[in-house]
Amino acid sequence: MKKRILIIVGIVIVVAAAALLSLRFFREKKVEYKFDTVKVEKGSITNTVTATGTIQAIKTISVGTQVSGLIDKIYVDFNDVVKKGQVLAKLDTTALRAQLDQSRSQVDQAQAQLNYQKATYDRLKGLYDKNLIAQADYDQAEFNYKNAVASLSNAKSALDRAKVNIGYATIYSPIDGVVLNRAIELGQTVAASFSTPTLFSIANDLTQMQVQTSVDEADIGKVKNDQRVEFTVDAYPDLKFKGSVSQVRLQPTTTNNVVTYTVILSAPNPEKKLMPGMTASATIFVEEKDSTLILSGKAMRFTPSTAYLQTMRAEMKKMRASGNRERGATAPPSGMPAGASASGSAASGGAGYQQASMTGFGQRGSLAANEKMVWVKEENGRVHPARITIGIDNGTNVEILSGLREGQDVVVSMSGDKSSSTASGTSNSSRPRGPFPF
Repeated sequence: MKKRILIIVGIVIVVAAAALLSLRFFREKKVEYKFDTVKVEKGSITNTVTATGTIQAIKTISVGTQVSGLIDKIYVDFNDVVKKGQVLAKLDTTALRAQLDQSRSQVDQAQAQLNYQKATYDRLKGLYDKNLIAQADYDQAEFNYKNAVASLSNAKSALDRAKVNIGYATIYSPIDGVVLNRAIELGQTVAASFSTPTLFSIANDLTQMQVQTSVDEADIGKVKNDQRVEFTVDAYPDLKFKGSVSQVRLQPTTTNNVVTYTVILSAPNPEKKLMPGMTASATIFVEEKDSTLILSGKAMRFTPSTAYLQTMRAEMKKMRASGNRERGATAPPSGMPAGASASGSAASGGAGYQQASMTGFGQRGSLAANEKMVWVKEENGRVHPARITIGIDNGTNVEILSGLREGQDVVVSMSGDKSSSTASGTSNSSRPRGPFPF
């Protein structure tokens, strides 16, 4: 009985030992990681702001009249090209001429009254000087004379005004341009009692247009004068028109709690395809560079999985524990930065490599606003972290100012080989916070 129990215990011990050895084998089996990369290339990069607006002539004049009357003649029509000073229309001047004649009569009457009062004043003044009349009689004569002078001046002003009104009856073009709108018809009566009625709308030059756009307050700080612009209109969906920012207006517009600012874009129109009132969809190039290093933004959003980083830390600990100087001088373990090696005495084996790996990456907060961390893959398949300085960032690509060279492969995702182990690396699935675990 005791022999059987001993046999059973022995079998259990053997099975347990085999299980432990097998588990240790699978645990220590190396995980193969695969990395997807993008290359650092030279090219052009732009950062843009989009806006919509309306095409307008640079200067549009509303031509009206300051006098009321009947439209007697019209000399221009829609789309006619006019010159400055050209006659556009005329009003019937019958009533205006009658008023002019009346003003002339009033001037003559005031002049006769003045002559009479002057003669009376001169006669009474001579008598007054000889003390032959009372002071009151002299004062009355002087008052009548001065009043007659003022009446004549007033009558002459009314005559001048009547002459000017006759001139207002002829409508002239104030600028060189094109007639956009004619708001009157022959025989129509226009009244200018309270406001000036608009007769014509004239645009100065349709070969030079402008686009009045609205830019959101979140983007207005990027928009500056003379920045390059491209825009399209629905009438020509396959054409891109070019222009530039000519004015950023400071007056805000608030609609439904959304604050926008008006930005004026110059729009050359030599072929006159653009027409006033068209809706334009504009792209403002707030930043752009040619022949610069460019990297996909995916690379900056990648961080190795926690399992991968823990593996790196474990291998470094093993190197430090071994104290083997020769091993520390050889190539680092798989996944470690190429060229990094342990340095110093046997007691500090691997410490030099750890310092090379961790320099500048101890805390995420140590990175400046324009600095990022990416992972570079070497030709031998190893990867290492690299601190980079970025310039233009348009959300898709970034400009590399320092930290990378043209042609380098930068990791954007990783995965573990499940055939080698039950564990696998992930991309962007787990971002370690605070200090990196290696």
